[in-house]
Amino acid sequence: MPTSVRNNGEPILGAHFSIARGLDQAIYTAHGYGCPTLQIFTKNSSSWKEKTLTRTDIDTFREARQHTGMGAIASHTSYLINLAAKEATKRRQSRNALYNELIRCMELDIDFVVLHPGSHMGLGENHGIDAIADGINRVLEKLPPSNTRLLLETTAGQGTGVGHTFDQLAEILGKIERQASMGVCLDTCHIFAAGHDIRTRAAYQDTFRKFSRVLGFDRLFLIHVNDSKKEFGSRVDRHEHIGHGYIGDKGFEHLMQDERLYRIPKILETPKIVAGKDWDKANLARLRRMTKHQSSDMEQ
Repeated sequence: MPTSVRNNGEPILGAHFSIARGLDQAIYTAHGYGCPTLQIFTKNSSSWKEKTLTRTDIDTFREARQHTGMGAIASHTSYLINLAAKEATKRRQSRNALYNELIRCMELDIDFVVLHPGSHMGLGENHGIDAIADGINRVLEKLPPSNTRLLLETTAGQGTGVGHTFDQLAEILGKIERQASMGVCLDTCHIFAAGHDIRTRAAYQDTFRKFSRVLGFDRLFLIHVNDSKKEFGSRVDRHEHIGHGYIGDKGFEHLMQDERLYRIPKILETPKIVAGKDWDKANLARLRRMTKHQSSDMEQ
C-alpha cells in the first residue's frame, strides 16, 4: 500500500475529485493540482445501483497511482447508507451497499473508506449506536483482512444523525470486533457545527484535548478540511470555502500548523468551479500558505 506521507515537507493536501471521466482520471486530476492525496466516489453516491469493476478499471487505476506516485486515497460511501434505519430492508440494503463499497476499494487498493455513521430515525441514540456497530460487524465478518480501513466520519448532528459527539463515535468503535479495520475521519465543518470550536488557539486546544482523551490520535487517519456556511453549534452541515465561512482562517492555521496532524491526509470537500473561478486551486493554495511557518507550540 503506497504511503500517505510525503518526504518533501509539503502538506498532505488533496480534494474530492470527480470520476466522471474514469476512476483513473481522478488520480491524474489530483496530480495536476499538485495533490499527493485525494478522495473519490467509486459509484454514483446518490443511487443504490452498484458498480462492478472491470479488469480495465482496476488496472488503469493502479497504473495511474503508480505513474503519479499518488499517496493515500479515500473513497466516500453512498449518502443513502443508513445502518440504523428503522426498516429491516433499508438496514439490509445499507449493509449490502457498504459491503460492495469495501469490496471495490479492496480491489483498487484504496486506503480509506469514509462512512457517515447513520441516523437513528427517532429510535434513540443508544439504538442508533448499537445498530450501526451491529451493521459494521456484519459487513466486516464477511470480508477477508485487508489494508483498506473503514473510517467513521464526525457529523454535524443534523436531525437524528449519530456521530456528532466524540463519545458517540467512541461507543460505536468500542463495539466493533475488528478494531484493526477501523478509524476516524474528522470533518472541520461538521465538528464546528456540532459545537466543537477551533477558531481560537484555546478553543482549538480544548477541542483536540477532548478528541485525544475520548478517541485518541491513533484512530485519526483522515481530515476533511471545510469551512462552515453556518454558525457555531448550528448542527447544520453546509461547507464553505476556506476562510470564507464562520470558522475563518485562524481555525485552519491552527490545524495546518499542528505537528500532531501534519502527517494525516487532509481533503477539501468545498464547491468546485464557481463563476469561472477554480476554487480547488484557491483553497489548496490558501491552506498551503498556512503551513509555511510551522508551529510546535500546540498542546501535546
